[in-house]
This record gives sequence, C-alpha cells and structure tokens, in this order.
Amino acid sequence: MSVGTYSIPAGGVDDQAPHHQDEIYVVTTGRAMLVTPSGSEPVGPGDVLFVPAEEEHRFTDVTEDLALLVVFAPPYSGR
Repeated sequence: MSVGTYSIPAGGVDDQAPHHQDEIYVVTTGRAMLVTPSGSEPVGPGDVLFVPAEEEHRFTDVTEDLALLVVFAPPYSGR
C-alpha cells in the first residue's frame, strides 16, 4: 500500500490514466464529478471513493479546488 495526494484546481483538467492498483480517494476539500464507466457521481469534502485497478476514471466539472488523499494497493508503481 502507498499513500499520496492529488489536486486539481477549479476549472482544471484531470488527465490521469487507469492505474494497475486499486485506489481509495478521500476528498479533503473541493467539489467535482467523478466519472467512471458506471456513471457520474458528485463528490465533496468527506467523501470516500473506491476505484478498482484498471478502471477508467476521471474528475470533471471541478467547481472548487479539489484536494484528495489517495491510497493505492498494492503500492503505486508509476502508472
């Protein structure tokens, strides 16, 4: 497991690609939409999100600076 941070400014673009690891995001500040193959979900402070390994996902419509704590398992390997 590894832990890091990820941030996107208001109006910014999330250009990440799917990862080899499962991910858990904890939204610490900001608001946006999380888009996955199963749909879109609004996210905000206190939300905890799970994204399985290799799943396409993207944060869109970032209306407030978005700051996230991200946990990867197994540890992040650079993709």
